[in-house]
Amino acid sequence: MALYLVQHGKSLSKEIDPGKGLSEEGIAEVQRIAQVAAGYGCKVTQIRHSGKKRARQTADIFASHLNPQHGVTDIDGLNPLDDVAAFAANLPVEDNLMLVGHLPFMERLTAYLIIGVIEPAVFKFQNGGIVCLDRHPDSGKWIIKWALMPNIG
Repeated sequence: MALYLVQHGKSLSKEIDPGKGLSEEGIAEVQRIAQVAAGYGCKVTQIRHSGKKRARQTADIFASHLNPQHGVTDIDGLNPLDDVAAFAANLPVEDNLMLVGHLPFMERLTAYLIIGVIEPAVFKFQNGGIVCLDRHPDSGKWIIKWALMPNIG
């Protein structure tokens, strides 16, 4: 089972859009990352997101390129300050699940799965990027398998 963790794309300010939907730059970056992921043959069974507008829009863009068999749905537990340990304890075991959420939650979830605590961070997320976690074939422990980010600098 691969677990794809995504921080939503860059969003508009609350003054411009009270729902903080994706900005034009955010849409373009997420589309570019989704196209590259699809080109590499990234297989996603389902995409789950926090329900916030920017996360839903990000999930929908990824879905348009990756065509998840079980579609896109919103779930509780992916908001910025939600309980990482509680979420991880109930982590769905479906194959190749993508989660689209927010910081600091996504960085904390990655650290929790990799080292068992939420800090220090083990990976620096970027808006619209993907961190792929998988189970090590020998130990069964979570590892960072690969990452695809909008910027390398």
